[in-house]
Amino acid sequence: MSDNPGTDQPDPLDSFEEIIEAETTRDPDLAVIEAGSRTLRTQGGPPQADVPARPEDPEVDKALREVEAELATRWGETKLEPSVARIAALMDVLGEPQRSYPSIHITGTNGKTSTARMIEALLGAFELRTGRYTSPHVQSITERISLDGAPITAERFIETYQDIKLYVEMIDGQQEYRLSFFEVLTGMAYAAFADAPVDVAVVEVGMGGSWDATNVIDGDVAVVTPIDLDHTDRLGGTTAEIAGEKSGIIKQGATVILAQQPVDAAQVLLKKAVEADATVAREGLEFGVVARQVAVGGQLLTLRGLGGEYPEVYLPLHGGHQAHNAAVALAAVEAFFGVGAQRAEPLDIDTVRKAFAAVSSPGRLEVVRRSPTVVLDAAHNPAGAQATAEAVREAFDFTRLIGVVGASGDKNVRGVLEAFEPIFAEVVVTQNSSHRAMDADELAAIAVEVFGDERVQVEPRLPDALEAAITLAEEEGEFAGGGVLVTGSVITVGEARLLLGKG
Repeated sequence: MSDNPGTDQPDPLDSFEEIIEAETTRDPDLAVIEAGSRTLRTQGGPPQADVPARPEDPEVDKALREVEAELATRWGETKLEPSVARIAALMDVLGEPQRSYPSIHITGTNGKTSTARMIEALLGAFELRTGRYTSPHVQSITERISLDGAPITAERFIETYQDIKLYVEMIDGQQEYRLSFFEVLTGMAYAAFADAPVDVAVVEVGMGGSWDATNVIDGDVAVVTPIDLDHTDRLGGTTAEIAGEKSGIIKQGATVILAQQPVDAAQVLLKKAVEADATVAREGLEFGVVARQVAVGGQLLTLRGLGGEYPEVYLPLHGGHQAHNAAVALAAVEAFFGVGAQRAEPLDIDTVRKAFAAVSSPGRLEVVRRSPTVVLDAAHNPAGAQATAEAVREAFDFTRLIGVVGASGDKNVRGVLEAFEPIFAEVVVTQNSSHRAMDADELAAIAVEVFGDERVQVEPRLPDALEAAITLAEEEGEFAGGGVLVTGSVITVGEARLLLGKG
């Protein structure tokens, strides 16, 4: 991909070490000012609610629960046998539906779902029919499979499951292990996209890359969001090892869009790209965030894409990390359309602005209540928690912020708590309904070590934890700037969302 002429870009023939340094260094001194951008926000309309409630029809609700119950009998998403043999066999008997449309494949540690949603919004704005597959879901399993920017209906979800059920059972009988929960859902997504049919699929990996069930597609564009330490028991103990696993989505001749990475991860990813004869575009070199301003309800961006600059792009999401996700998403869509390769001109700026202005990402610094303000964020590892903490400092004027944290037992909970410690006046620890949830008392013991005994309250039931946190926030008075941040797990956020009347 050629650099944008007229900008001060590093020479692409610079040494390998200089390239790595450039792509892993962000400008910490971006000017951040308060900007009123209600007009820009209005151009794209308000973000559409895309977290469906339970079906109103009792028969449909019953049928969906039956499908959910059948899927629940399979291996969950945390129990894996690293192989694509089962999903490949299912695709074979289904007639290889995943090969009937081009795809953009997304891996990384943090930011995958938000980036996928932005890519989907951009493609849709350019009048392409999209299919999006993401995980996990916030509230409804149907969120995972979207067509044209909206989750498929419960009826279509049930129908898709019934359509492939016999084939799934056939493969179950032929393999050493039955297809897992995630593998069946992946098969459903690929079949639903072919049946629609879609013009392009936007697919987020479940975990890793090489042996992830989604990796039976050959993505025309491979996107790697920032890599950090997570799922270390399965993916490796260093970012380089994790990058090696995630680089498996890079296919021969593809275009690779790399977010800024740790040095060792970047080296692994670039080496894989060379081996696959893939074209690489790197954040900080070929594309990136030029400027960013805090705005009403989000931020105002100037992005540099593969085809030039895109000024005054309103994004109704908070945080520098979302700005970088937007740059990655824009570059991915440009690459899909051949910008920087087959064509030099940028994408239509008005269409890009309209697409970004309509982006939503439920459970990602989502405000669900006022007086006091309650914010939900699905951060569940230290890097994600750090990004969230920085975004809260920047976007909200809380004078007293109360944390509600419910985490999974297999996560680096101490690292998450340490990231939030500077911004939480007090923390209410709790647990969600998942069997993976860390016991509230166990979580409290770690929290006391991080926050001190006086700043920690234990409420094992999430409804009680929310009530306690809201009460603590209200102690500042109605207009004093108290707030609540619910975080630690996508499941905790989803359950809190329901309790607070969303969906």
